[in-house]
Amino acid sequence: MKMEEQTLKLQNKVLKEAIEWILWIGGAVLVALILRTYVFSLVIVPTGSMLNTIQLNDRLFVYKLGYALHIQDVKRGDIVVFKYPDDRKTLYVKRVIGLPGDTIEIKDGVLYINGKVYKENYLKEPMVGSFGPYKVPPGHYFMMGDNRNDSHDSRFWEHKYVPRDDIIGKVEFRIWPLSRIGIVK
Repeated sequence: MKMEEQTLKLQNKVLKEAIEWILWIGGAVLVALILRTYVFSLVIVPTGSMLNTIQLNDRLFVYKLGYALHIQDVKRGDIVVFKYPDDRKTLYVKRVIGLPGDTIEIKDGVLYINGKVYKENYLKEPMVGSFGPYKVPPGHYFMMGDNRNDSHDSRFWEHKYVPRDDIIGKVEFRIWPLSRIGIVK
């Protein structure tokens, strides 16, 4: 009888420990899913539309919570991840150029916001061409890549403006490659 009791105790101990491990792992997975869904995500940049600020294949940390809870305003100059208006299953990374109510125009490669020249020190090269004017509707944003001469952005989309609710988060950090880790501006 003693041998059966010891075997039963051992089985109960193993079962209890297995349940504890399952609960810990399940809890960790649940926390990770909540964080990834509501707080942050990681994206890989597949194009050169944001050169030189963001390189092809950079891995970026995107902070979602501030925009999701509307505790952080979307500001001109923010680099954001959003649902592409012409195919909402596709995510894009671009810079916010036009805010709700703004008029955006590009004349001979010079960006005008509400009739005033807007200086940009992050462009890969001087912009070419003339576009607009575009009047940004309430609750929407006008997006452009930093590599203006090679960026598929609001100037070329059928649906030119990104609704506020389609902005997923703000790009905060580059986490890869190791040689370029840091804040993205």
